[in-house]
Parts: sequence; structure tokens; C-alpha cells
Amino acid sequence: MPLGPTELIIILLIVVLLFGARKLPELARGLGQSAREFRKGLSEEEKKAEEAKTEQKQS
Repeated sequence: MPLGPTELIIILLIVVLLFGARKLPELARGLGQSAREFRKGLSEEEKKAEEAKTEQKQS
């Protein structure tokens, strides 16, 4: 069930009321940093897995 524009506006208003307009940029920045670190961790794990496969094939 997709969210329509009315529902998104209501959700945004609730978030603004809960956290305040001053905290929203900080929350967005923190969320972005968390997502970046998560993706970085995933790519590092993929590299380690590839290296392990390469080492197994060479042995």
C-alpha cells in the first residue's frame, strides 16, 4: 500500500512536532552518516569474501 502525499505530509508534521525544526538537519546528517558507514562495511565484507575465494582457488 503506497503512501500518498497527504500521508507523507502528516508524517512530516508529526516528525517536526516531535523533534523540532532545529533537530531535523542533525537527524538527517546522522542518518546519512549511518547509511554511509553501513554501505562501507558491506563493501569491505564483499572484498574480504572475494579475497578468501581467490586464496582458496590458489591453494
